[in-house]
Amino acid sequence: MYDFLKKVPLFADLPDDDLGRLCGMLTAVDLPAGEELFAEGSYGEQAYVIEEGELEIVKISSSREVLLAVRGSGEVIGEMALLEDKPRMASVRARKNTKMLAIHRDQLQDLIGTSPSAAEAMFYSILKRWRSTEAKLRQSEKMAQLGVLTAGIAHELNNPAAAVKRGAEQLENAMTESGDAYIRLSQAELSDDQWSIWRVLTEKAQVQANLPPEMDALTRSDREYELEEWLEDLGVENSWELAPTLVDLNFSDEELTLLSTNFKNDQLPPMIRWLNANYTTYSLFAELRQGAGRISGIVKALKTYSYLDQAPVQDVDIQQGLDDTLLILNHKLKGGPSVRRQYTEDFPEILGFGSELNQVWTNIIDNAIDALSEMPPNEAVITIRTRQVNDWVKVDIEDNGPGIPLEIQARIFDPFFTTKPPGVGTGLGLDISYNIVVQKHRGDIKVDSQPGKTTFQIWLPINFETCTPIELTAWQKTQDTS
Repeated sequence: MYDFLKKVPLFADLPDDDLGRLCGMLTAVDLPAGEELFAEGSYGEQAYVIEEGELEIVKISSSREVLLAVRGSGEVIGEMALLEDKPRMASVRARKNTKMLAIHRDQLQDLIGTSPSAAEAMFYSILKRWRSTEAKLRQSEKMAQLGVLTAGIAHELNNPAAAVKRGAEQLENAMTESGDAYIRLSQAELSDDQWSIWRVLTEKAQVQANLPPEMDALTRSDREYELEEWLEDLGVENSWELAPTLVDLNFSDEELTLLSTNFKNDQLPPMIRWLNANYTTYSLFAELRQGAGRISGIVKALKTYSYLDQAPVQDVDIQQGLDDTLLILNHKLKGGPSVRRQYTEDFPEILGFGSELNQVWTNIIDNAIDALSEMPPNEAVITIRTRQVNDWVKVDIEDNGPGIPLEIQARIFDPFFTTKPPGVGTGLGLDISYNIVVQKHRGDIKVDSQPGKTTFQIWLPINFETCTPIELTAWQKTQDTS
């Protein structure tokens, strides 16, 4: 054991007496292939030095395992959780039969405290692993987020695409019925004056197809019954079939009188059936336009959300970016919290990295949606406010959820810190957002939270290339006192 530890960087420069004393403290641990040494999120009292074999370090990210590293002979694992007194940030299991030496927390802390060389070796080892782990998880987080957003967009596109497909199929039948109705109307021997009225009412039906009447089921039922009786009084057969059409057309009493006084009883049915067929055809056209417009709007929002084919730094419309983000996340907002926009008029564009700022909005709004998941949908509210002060803009994203406990508020922007269970959150979303706002845009991001009100405050300079932190600090002080 002494000869082996002499080759381990952490122990290589220890005095012989200390190393000999350490050998008496270590305990041997055998781990068969496939067995787990410890699980992500668990607490432990020991770190391990690998003598023989291999261990793989894995972390659950977005419901899938991410392989962070494979450790072999001479490497130390499990020490970070002991030094930070935190849960294990990843799981470790044996790739093959592995022999290890276990060192207790107290012994490790004593070693670091009494041996500068061991402390230095530990520092560089932890720093190297931290950077490697963060880089891999950042990439995994981005890919997972991309997958979630893609699934959301596919979900959003499905409904209007299905509506367009259904409308196109129905339009074929409607065109056939419209042709048949026109033939019957032509056989009704209308006068020139009647054709003039036909033209007016046809135009009315086409306009009304884009403006369907808004009424509840009870009101609609009463109106259908009223018009059914009116048709029966005129001696029109099958009045129950024609009444719903007149309700959809939303004809006024004057227009109904125009029909009853200018068309004979045998002319009314083909006239109303023609109006119904014409109304149905143009209603389907309106539905096709709405569906295609919805698809076009989603594609446009996705393009502006990602700033596709644009320079990395450009003029950014913050409010448009917030709207695009809400559209991208619409699949999570359906049946969930309502969103209140309190935007400032004439809000300036800022110089920035558009797609990365949209990532900030996505992370924070997505967290707000999760925070409100246990609340009744009719009570959950996300409020987004924008304002400008001098050469700075501020975005507040507020939710009325349970809040963030005071004791952890100072740590929420730390990498790998998360309040979510293992596998649900990696603890990088807010860290990424912080770096985008503070490091890339020279702004600031803070959180103010209490039960019923959590507000993320994002300050951004209109031009990050010319701003100074002093200006931001002075502005923030005025906000605190106002």
